[in-house]
Amino acid sequence: MVFTLASETFFEEEIKKSRFQAIAAPVENEQQVKMFLEKHLDPTTTHQCWAWKIGHNVRFNDDGEPSGTAGRPILATIEGNDLTNSIVLVNRWYGGIKLGTGGLVRAYGGCAGQCLVSAEKIELIEKKKIYFQCQFNEWAIFQYELNTQHIEYNEQYTAEGVEVEALLQIHQLDPVRLKIQDVTRGREQLKLMDESND
Repeated sequence: MVFTLASETFFEEEIKKSRFQAIAAPVENEQQVKMFLEKHLDPTTTHQCWAWKIGHNVRFNDDGEPSGTAGRPILATIEGNDLTNSIVLVNRWYGGIKLGTGGLVRAYGGCAGQCLVSAEKIELIEKKKIYFQCQFNEWAIFQYELNTQHIEYNEQYTAEGVEVEALLQIHQLDPVRLKIQDVTRGREQLKLMDESND
C-alpha cells in the first residue's frame, strides 16, 4: 500500500542550540513542489534542505550542508513511511555548535521522521487518465454519470460532438467503459491516455 499526506504538517525541535523545523506536505507534480518551496522560502534560515517523491521520481537538496547529510536522510524517511506524492522541507537555524556528519544525518532524518509520525496519511489510490468522444445528445448522460461518481473531467466541444478527458480510479474503469459502450451502442471506446508525461 502506498500513502500520501492528508495536509501540511509541522514539527520543530532544538538540537545542540540549532533549531530544526520540518514541514511536510502532499504534492501532485513538480509545479506544486516549486510553489511549496517558494511559499516556505525563509531567508532567516541557515539551511533549507528538502526531499520529495512523486511516483518513481525523487529529488533532494542538501542546501550547503555536507553532501548526503540532509536531503538523503529526509528522502529515506519519506520512503520509510511508504509515502509518495510528498515533500518534506527541514529548515535549520545554526546555533553555534557543529553537529558533524553523523549528527547532521540524525538531526535532519530525525526531525523529518518526527514530522511524518504526527502527519495524517491517506492511502493513495492510483488513477488513470482516459479519453472518449460522444455526441451532443449523449453528453448529458455521461456528465451525470461522471458527477455522480465524483470523477474529475474536462470536456471540449467540437463540430462532431464532445471530447472528454477524465481521471478515474482503477475500480471505476470497467463501469465507465461499459457505460460508454452502452450509451454509444458500441460506436465509442474508452481510451487510456499515455501517462509518460508525468
